Amino acid sequence: MNIACFITSDSIFRSVQATLGRAGFHCERALADTAFLRMVRRGGYDMLLVEFGNNEADWNGIISWISCRIGENSPVVILSASRNPELAATALDAGADDCWAMPLEPVELTARVNALLRRTTRRLPHRIIELVGFSIDREARTVSYMDQPIELTPREFTMAWLFFSTPGVYISRETIGGAIWGVGSEIAGRTIEQHVYKLRKKLQMGMERGVMLRTAYNQGYRLELCDDPALSVSVQALSGGMAERREQFAK
Repeated sequence: MNIACFITSDSIFRSVQATLGRAGFHCERALADTAFLRMVRRGGYDMLLVEFGNNEADWNGIISWISCRIGENSPVVILSASRNPELAATALDAGADDCWAMPLEPVELTARVNALLRRTTRRLPHRIIELVGFSIDREARTVSYMDQPIELTPREFTMAWLFFSTPGVYISRETIGGAIWGVGSEIAGRTIEQHVYKLRKKLQMGMERGVMLRTAYNQGYRLELCDDPALSVSVQALSGGMAERREQFAK
């Protein structure tokens, strides 16, 4: 079995590689997020291991990518050098399957990998976002407004999910490029503006529909709700039990 690893710490990777190698797993490593995303897109991996440091600013690209993984079955595990409840909550809510504080004893690491592989054979969570009349179904990859379907391309849908799942938060061009294209903004930036323009037009964003997509030159893009501060997002995990998994990890 093959495991893709985005692990920058040499000591952690050597430990993971040696332990899982003895259990029959092959670990392939990437040292940069863009290289990791390109590697994952090639496919053929049974599990993805991602190491996170304590700097929250470094989480955004991978967290956004996790949130946008649609129809992909390989479980994602976040590794951290210390127990970090905030990181665990953010990663699990975005769609990660587990968070492990490293290092783990070899026997426990192997057991955790095998247990997660057994557990993730279940059906993926069916998640829906409902916001000011819009409904976005992650599994069916459909978008509608007031029950009227809106046709989007796969990349437009991924971009819509990224914005609607984080209203009020600026998303950088680097994060958008990494989450959707798997490359940095210097490559994908030429097409990001075009995709944002088309998304605005297809969703008819504006005051009449209660939602706008703002642009800030140095910050990126932000989905904003118009006029009514009481409006909120409803994200339904119909079969995934996201909140339940978060509570279990916190115990």
